[in-house]
Amino acid sequence: MKTYKIILSGLLILSVSGLMAWKAEQDPAQKAKMEEKEKAKKDAMKVEMKLPRHSDDNANATQASNKKIFPYQINQQKMPNGLNVVTVPYPSPGIAAFYILVRTGSRNEIEKGKTGFAHFFEHMMFRGTEKYPKDKYSSVLKSTGASANANTSLDRTLYHMTGDASKLETMFMLEADRFKNLSYSLQDFKTEAGAVKGEYTKNSANPYTKLNEMVQNTAFDSHTYKHTTMGFFDDIVDMPNQYEYSKEFFNRYYRPEYSTIFVVGDVTSQKVNELATKYFGDWQTGTYVSTVPSEPEQKGTRYTNLKKPGFPPYLGLNYKGPAYSATEKDFPVLDILCAAYFGENSDLYNKLVIKEQKLRSLDADATTTRDPYLIGIDGSLVDAKDFGYIKSEIERTLNEAKTKKLDPKLLAETKENFRNRMIMQNDNPTAIAQTLSFFTWVSGTPEAVNTYYGMYDSVTAEDIMNMAKKYFVPEHLTVATISADDSVKF
Repeated sequence: MKTYKIILSGLLILSVSGLMAWKAEQDPAQKAKMEEKEKAKKDAMKVEMKLPRHSDDNANATQASNKKIFPYQINQQKMPNGLNVVTVPYPSPGIAAFYILVRTGSRNEIEKGKTGFAHFFEHMMFRGTEKYPKDKYSSVLKSTGASANANTSLDRTLYHMTGDASKLETMFMLEADRFKNLSYSLQDFKTEAGAVKGEYTKNSANPYTKLNEMVQNTAFDSHTYKHTTMGFFDDIVDMPNQYEYSKEFFNRYYRPEYSTIFVVGDVTSQKVNELATKYFGDWQTGTYVSTVPSEPEQKGTRYTNLKKPGFPPYLGLNYKGPAYSATEKDFPVLDILCAAYFGENSDLYNKLVIKEQKLRSLDADATTTRDPYLIGIDGSLVDAKDFGYIKSEIERTLNEAKTKKLDPKLLAETKENFRNRMIMQNDNPTAIAQTLSFFTWVSGTPEAVNTYYGMYDSVTAEDIMNMAKKYFVPEHLTVATISADDSVKF
C-alpha cells in the first residue's frame, strides 16, 4: 500500500515503486506511508511481534473486520453544505495539526488539453485574497507558529499546517478566506504558469521522474492516470492561455462537498465544529460532478525505455492493479505479498542484492488509488547484460507466489508488523492527520483506516496465491527500462 504508492501530498512508479524516494520528497503523506512499509519489510522476519496470534485466520475474519485498530477516537461532523469535519483529540499540549483535503487530483483532469490544473492550484492557493494578500497571509500565519504547505497526487490535493493550538481560530480564518475567496490577476496566473513549466523542466531532468511519466503514458489509454500530476508537457506550455479555464476549475472543485477538514491535537471536537461552522458554514456547495473515463482491459505486454547512457540500468515491471475497496482485501493481500517475496528479508533480495550482487536495490509495492493503477516491482541493475536474467528471476518468484503457500510464520509476522507499525508510527498530530487524510482521499471516510488494517488478520496463504494469479499476468504488464540503448531485448 503506497501514495501516496500516490501518493501522498500523497505512495505508491517507474515501475510505480521505482520512484518512491522522489515521491516521498514531494509528498509528506507518501513519505510517512513509505517509511512505514519499508520498516515493516525490514522487520518482518526478524521481529517477533507480541500481539496474540490467530491459529485460524478465517475464523477470526469477522472479528478482525469489526475491531478498531486505530488507537484514537475519530470524531466526524458532516456540515449541511457537504463539508466533512474530522477531529481527533490527542495529548499534544499546545499543538494542533490543521489539514484540508480536496479530493481532486490529476485523476479529475478529464478534458483534453487541460491537464496539470490540480497541481497548478497547489501553487495558486498561496497567491492570496483581497482580504489577505500573499504577504499579509504569511505574516498572520507566522503568528500561529505554523508554516503552510501543500502537495498534489493522482487523487487529491492536500493543504496542511501544524501550529499553536491556541491560535486554531486564526488558522480557520485564514484557510476559510482563501478557500472561499481566492483571487488572482491574469499576470499572477501567467507568472505561476511559468513557474509550473520551470518545475516540470527541473523534475524531468531526473531520469526516474521522466520514466515515471513514460510508464503512465504507456500503461494507460483512456483513464486520466495516463498523465502525471504535473500534466502533459504540451498542456503545461499552453497553460498561460487558460486563465478563464483556471477559474472554472477552481469553481468546480474547491467546494465543500469535495473537501474534508482534519484537526488533530490539543483540541476538542466541540470547539473545532464551532469554528468550522463559523468560518466554513457559508461556503457554497457546487453542482459539478467529474466523470472519469474507464480504462479498457490491457491485452498484451507493453514496453517503454528511456535511453540514458552513463546512468545505472533500471528495470521495472508494472502490472495493472486494483482500485481501493472497503470490502475487498486485494490491497492488504498485495502488501503482504510484496513484502514477503520482494522485501529486504526475502529470498530473492538475498539472492540478487546480497549474494550475487546483480542488483543495487529491489522493491515491490501496490499503489493504493481510487481507481485501478499499477503494482510495481523494480530494481537498479549493476550491469545491463543482466536485464533478461533479472526479469526471469522476478517472474520465477511470481510463479512461486502463485503455486506455493507462503510460510505460515512469515505470513503471521508480516501481517502483525504492518498493523503494529501503523499504531507505533501515529504518535503525533501531523502523522495522525497524514494517515487519516490518506484513507479519506481513497475511500471518502477516515474510518477506512480501521477497515483496511483490520483486513490483515483475515489474509490467508490461499489469498496470496489467488491474488498473484489474478494480477501478475503478462497481458497486463508494462515493462519499463533505463538503458544506454534505444531499446532493451529480453
